[in-house]
Amino acid sequence: MAHAAVSALDLGSEKLLLQFFPEPVRLQLLYKVPHRGFKMSDFISKFDQEGRFVVIVYLESGTMKGGYMSKRPGFYCQEDRGAFVFEIDHQISNVFPVVNHRNSIIFNKEKIGFGDCLNIYSNKDKTLCVDVGSDDTYTPTDWSYEYEVPFMDVELHRIQSVGDVLLNPWRELSWTEKGRGSLRKNLVSFKPACQSLNQVRVLLMGPPGSGKSSFINSVRSVMFGRVLLLPFIGTATKGFIKKLKSYDIRSERGGKPTALTLCDVLALGDGETTGLTLPDALAVIKGHAPEGHKFQSEAPIDAKCAGYRPEPSMNDKIHCAVFVLDACQVLTYSEGQQTTMRRFHFELSDLDIPQVVLLTHVDQVCHTVQEDVKFVYTGRILQEKMQKAAEVVGLSVSHVFPVKNYSSELSVSCNTDILLLNAVHHILQAVDDTFEDYCPPSPSPLSTGPQHSTSTPVTV
Repeated sequence: MAHAAVSALDLGSEKLLLQFFPEPVRLQLLYKVPHRGFKMSDFISKFDQEGRFVVIVYLESGTMKGGYMSKRPGFYCQEDRGAFVFEIDHQISNVFPVVNHRNSIIFNKEKIGFGDCLNIYSNKDKTLCVDVGSDDTYTPTDWSYEYEVPFMDVELHRIQSVGDVLLNPWRELSWTEKGRGSLRKNLVSFKPACQSLNQVRVLLMGPPGSGKSSFINSVRSVMFGRVLLLPFIGTATKGFIKKLKSYDIRSERGGKPTALTLCDVLALGDGETTGLTLPDALAVIKGHAPEGHKFQSEAPIDAKCAGYRPEPSMNDKIHCAVFVLDACQVLTYSEGQQTTMRRFHFELSDLDIPQVVLLTHVDQVCHTVQEDVKFVYTGRILQEKMQKAAEVVGLSVSHVFPVKNYSSELSVSCNTDILLLNAVHHILQAVDDTFEDYCPPSPSPLSTGPQHSTSTPVTV
């Protein structure tokens, strides 16, 4: 299981370092040099195309030395008028601004340098080395020249403006192994409040590439404890799924199904003539469409279709509709796509079908979330994306849940699991909240005697 690196920077030293900046900022750890298997190319690759960066070297003497870049360096020598080097020795801190701008930063595939004051490089044995010294590039440091100085750790941090990151999250989640275990247990033990329901069937709908199938794969990966590699996950620009397919979510590999079934369909189109049509969607939602039905624009779902259910049962129907939107695309969805989704929303609202929105690819629009999804509710950019997602469909922001699907990873991680399970939890909650007024409640384990109710199941 993957674990995020933890910075060696203590709170006192961090406060001293942050005082070097004229505006309020915060640090985000991008890379911590491993003690084994180090490659300088890995270090270099962690620098984004845009951003400000701090490199910190923790010397064995207990002193910290480092350098600041006000922009991503190009290769070889580069001018950086905002650069500085610094040292922190317990509660004493000193900063040395650049004075010779021309060669303030040296950056190539084998070396990161701040003049000759601080150099980090890979030697012939592919071992990380650190040299410190003094030159006329920066305000005189009075550092004695020392080659291959003994050190404990080297870290790369991004500098983020506090204006882009909220100091306090606007939604709270428990980002712990215990929190993940609790959410997983809730899913495994969940029973619909509606006595007529055996399974909660959830329909995923969204534009091509939004991540519907990947969400199903990711939820199953959470339950199995490893990332599944299944053939229905694709990158086709027009959508990969062409038929109705239902997936039971099992408690473990080979285990019993939980009460959750996720249903995948053809992607939504741009307007009325492409993708999943509203009549076909309603046929699926009302339970008329047979499993495995292949969607064809010239052959809408009707009584002539093989396997058509003229009188579907409560358990054949869809009990929650989920709009899956891509955070990278949510601001640029066409008017046709937005019109399609709003029309679906209005029709489903008339049928009393609960609806939520999943916002995928959140790690691709926020650097902080890319490093650790537990910061998903602290980024202003992502908050704006969630508000836009709500607007696109016509729901409130309280119905929008960000998720990060497993795509490039080969192992699951705690915080990603928590975000996925939290979305599932609220989907199931939305079903219970909506159907409570229409269905008789399930008998309480403590109740005795027969249950009586005049309620009837919801009809859609």
